Amino acid sequence: MATLLHLDSSLFPAGASASRAVTDAFRKAWEAQHPQGTVVYRDLSVDPVPHLDGLAASAAFVDPAAHTPEQAAAFAERMKLVTELEQADAVLIGAPMYNFTIPSTLKAWLDQVVLMGRTAGPESTVKGLPITVVASRGGSYAPGTPREPFEYVQNYLGALLSEMLGAEVDFIVPELTLAASNPAMSELIPLAEASREKALADAAEKAKSLAARVGSAA
Repeated sequence: MATLLHLDSSLFPAGASASRAVTDAFRKAWEAQHPQGTVVYRDLSVDPVPHLDGLAASAAFVDPAAHTPEQAAAFAERMKLVTELEQADAVLIGAPMYNFTIPSTLKAWLDQVVLMGRTAGPESTVKGLPITVVASRGGSYAPGTPREPFEYVQNYLGALLSEMLGAEVDFIVPELTLAASNPAMSELIPLAEASREKALADAAEKAKSLAARVGSAA
């Protein structure tokens, strides 16, 4: 049966997070298509993975037989995350924008699983893996908006996941999420609500379509 790897990285819990609401809608639609499938869930905010350190990084360039005990232990933890990614049939990532970019916890996970010569590079073991990213943001960074030059979530993740991993990347973008709580954005509330509803609908539709495609290929 199909396996979905689901990652959330919002600082806020369900009910207070735009990205979690949309990833939840995606996951529920996916599970409806694969009731016997597996969902591997990681909440990177609640249970963050370690930042990549010198031991884990250097171990990737050393014959495992020559690893020091410290390198072996660090690399084993890294390989758990890599294997988890490789075993997924699809990946769902909640990536809210904080200070123009992704949460540091998500960056830590990426640094662990991007492994040159294995998951990254011409012979990537995850080439073609479908990855859906929910890129929520408090304002709008869409093409033509004043803040377009500061969009470092889609630009970064699109480049990393597609160019380095060879993954098939798709984005769902709920924006203007701060409109209801920021008086200066009050006139944008209707647009924010429309964006949220579209994101939820897109999540359900994309999950259903992807689940059917992955299931038929299994």
